[in-house]
This record gives sequence, structure tokens and C-alpha cells, in this order.
Amino acid sequence: MSPTLILSLIAGYFVVLIIISILTSRKATSESFFIANRNAPWYMVAFAMIGTSLSGVTFISIPGMVATQSWSYMAVVLGYTVGYLVIGTVLMPMYYRLRLVSIYTYLEQRFGFWSYKTGAFFFLVSRAVGAAFRLFLVAGVLQFAVFDGLGVPFAVTVTVSIFLIYLYTFRGGLKTILWTDTFQTMAMLVCVAVSIYLMADELNLGFAGLVKTVRESAMSQIYFSDLKDDKFFWKQFASGAFITIVMTGLDQDLMQKNLSCRNLGDAQKNMFWFTIAIVIVNVFFLSLGVLLYQYAAAKGIALPTNPATGKVIGDNVFPLLATNHFTLFAGVVFILGIIAVTYASADSALTALTTSFCVDMLDIKQYEENKQRQVRQLTHFGFSLVLILIILIFRAINDQSVITAVFKAAGYTYGPLLGLYAFGLFTGRALHDRLVPAICVAAPLLTYFINANSKAWWGYEFGFEILILNGLITFIGLLAISRPRLVTELNPVG
Repeated sequence: MSPTLILSLIAGYFVVLIIISILTSRKATSESFFIANRNAPWYMVAFAMIGTSLSGVTFISIPGMVATQSWSYMAVVLGYTVGYLVIGTVLMPMYYRLRLVSIYTYLEQRFGFWSYKTGAFFFLVSRAVGAAFRLFLVAGVLQFAVFDGLGVPFAVTVTVSIFLIYLYTFRGGLKTILWTDTFQTMAMLVCVAVSIYLMADELNLGFAGLVKTVRESAMSQIYFSDLKDDKFFWKQFASGAFITIVMTGLDQDLMQKNLSCRNLGDAQKNMFWFTIAIVIVNVFFLSLGVLLYQYAAAKGIALPTNPATGKVIGDNVFPLLATNHFTLFAGVVFILGIIAVTYASADSALTALTTSFCVDMLDIKQYEENKQRQVRQLTHFGFSLVLILIILIFRAINDQSVITAVFKAAGYTYGPLLGLYAFGLFTGRALHDRLVPAICVAAPLLTYFINANSKAWWGYEFGFEILILNGLITFIGLLAISRPRLVTELNPVG
């Protein structure tokens, strides 16, 4: 594929997004920016959330990982269903009863000022780093494929990309994103479906043959044998449940869309259908992964390997085949798909960061609407600059192991949120509020220390379940600084 063609696709894609933005951001207010006036159709929210919950990393990593991890990720996906059940029946009723705009307001009502600010701070850090990391990876792919050949510096590529996201989100916010993410989710699903169809056609597989090929492949294995194996089904299943509770139910980004529904009943319908959809989508991604390796083997295509280990670099498999070995049409669809899923995740994250900072840190409701708009837009622009800065820092480090470690460290910040909300929901105790930040900083550090030594100590290797350990340590720490609540401290959320 020529750089000119890819550049034309990107430009045309953003023109469509900006047109959607213009049409949906008329008479925008803070309420429409933050929660889309609480009148979003539940079916639109459910569909848009698919694109938001995935990312460019997921788009290329899940298919690529089946060679080494088989279908072990499916256990995580099945665990999601339990997590979404908890969100729909425990968390969302509370959020709607309190009519929250930022979900971290709950922490102030339940525990106090410092708990509230700590929860919001951990979200802001983890979402900013996570969103920047995902954009960094995809920007690197586009830089290599297009902009290096045109002599465009990486800093310009990143700045223009984030500026375009800012341009179509700064006025309408969530009201616009529900429409753009619906469009982007459709583009992503079309890409996966077209890729599967074209490979099945090349391999002379009908639908029955396709299902049989995937089902009988050694890469479709799910592991039930060894508890110490980080791919063990029930470890992955439990991890999936907690990951969903924390990274969806306790994450302003995903819950902001849920809070835009007209009422709790609609929000729960959204969550129910979204759960079914996300399981099906991940089955497609994993099936795509099996077919990618089958296709490469059948065509005698040499896959990229790590020189140090000789193992296939899974993240490079889909991009390599799509842009160099599939038809031009399939390559075009792939580029659109990866752009769609990446920017659906990034635009939603930017809006959630703006919402949380405005509501949780600046108390924006104290201002009149005109002042709110100025503060909101300035904050939105500020977080755009923050994302650019973090991405350029990643580029300057230029060490994939360090960057990956930073990204994993951001994942540790969800543990304190899990501990805080669990303590609030399942105990009747109060906290010494000023000590909460210290506990929430100490817990991830202790978790990291245990994780670094667990294999040497017990022969046990943590996987995604490290989040559960982190939340448990936070919970125990909070218990140590807790006390019985006085009658004057009781409130409706306890």
C-alpha cells in the first residue's frame, strides 16, 4: 500500500468524524458534554462501548497472541460476564440513585475529601498513561508505514493526530462521541469480518470448514491443568471478572457512557446486550488469530520473529499480512479498522479525563454555563497536550521493555480503586480520611514487590490476577485505618 493511499484514507476518515461532530455539537452544554443530557438511546450506548472498550493494541495483540497463549484469553472474556453482572446490579443502581456525573463523587460522600481526590487522581494517571501508550503504538505503525517516507517527524504525526481528536470532541464531548464511536465500532467490526471472510475464501473454507478449522486447531486450546500456569482457566476467569469491575465499573471513561442513558433500566439493558456483543467480538478476534497463522502457513509466508528468542512477534502478524499479503481492498479495510478502534478508545479517554478533572478537581458546577464552557474547553486542550507529552516521552525512552513496564505500572493504579469501592460498599466503617492517600500509594508498591518475587518464593507466576492482590492489599490497609461510623456520619450511600 502506498503512503499516499494510506494518508488519503486517514484524511477522509477524519473528515467524516468532523462532519459528525459539527452535526451533533450544536447547542452543546456542560451536561451534553459530560453525560449527553442523560437521554442517549441504550442500544447506541451498547454498540459504541464496543469500540471504546477495545483499542489498537487489542486489535492486533489478541489475534497475534494465539500462537503462544492459544485461546486462554477466552477465559478472561468469560470472566467479563460476571464483572458486567456486578456492574449492572450493584454499581449502576448506586450511580443512578446518586445521579453522579463523575463516579468518584461517591468516594467523597462515603469517606471524605482525601478519599475522593485520591480515587480521581488514580483514574487520571492510569487513563492518561494508558491512552497515550495505545496511541503511541499505533502512531509508531503509521509513522513507519507512511510518514517516515514523507519526511514527517514523529512529533508532528502525534501532534496532528491528537489535534484532530481534539477538534471533533472539544465542543460536543460525550454527545458527539456516542455517534463517532458508533461509526468507528462499525468500521472495526467490518474490518474483522472482511479479514476472516477473505482468508477463509483463500483457504477454500466454507462456513462449516471455517468453524471446524478453528475448533480443531491446537491454537484454540484453553488451559485447565496447572494452577501455577498464568494461563490456567479459573485464574484467568476470576481475573476477567475483577478487571471488568475495575476497568469498566470503576472507570469514568466507560461508565460515563452508561450514565448517559435515560434511566437505570435502559442502562442495564445496555449492559446486558453489550456483554453478549463483547463476548462474540472477542470470539471473532481469537478466530481471526487462528486463521492468520493458518493462512501464513498455507501460503509459506515467513512471519517476523524476535532475533533474541526466535519466537514469532505476534503483534506484527496481522499488520504484516494485511498490508503486504492480503488484497488491496483488505489492506484498506485493515487500515480503517485499526484507526477506528484506536481513535474510538482515545477520543473517549480524552473526554473522560476532561470530565473527571473538571468535576472532581475543579468543581466546575460552581460556575455559570459560559464559564463552565471556557474551563471545559481549556481542560480538554490541556489534556490533549498531556497526551502528546507522554507519547513523546515514550518515544524518547525508545526502550520497549521500559515503556511496557510503565504501561503495566498504570494498571496497578486500578487496585486502590477496587479496594476503596469494595470497602465502601461492603463495610459500614469510616476511614481516617487523611491517611487514605498513603495506603493507596503503598498498596501498588507492595503488590509490585510481591509480584517481582513470587516465582522465586513460591514458584507461582501472577497474571492478570495481580489486580485482585492489589485490591486486597488496599482493602486490608483501609481496614487498618478504619473506625466505626458515628450516627452523624451515616448517609444514604453507606
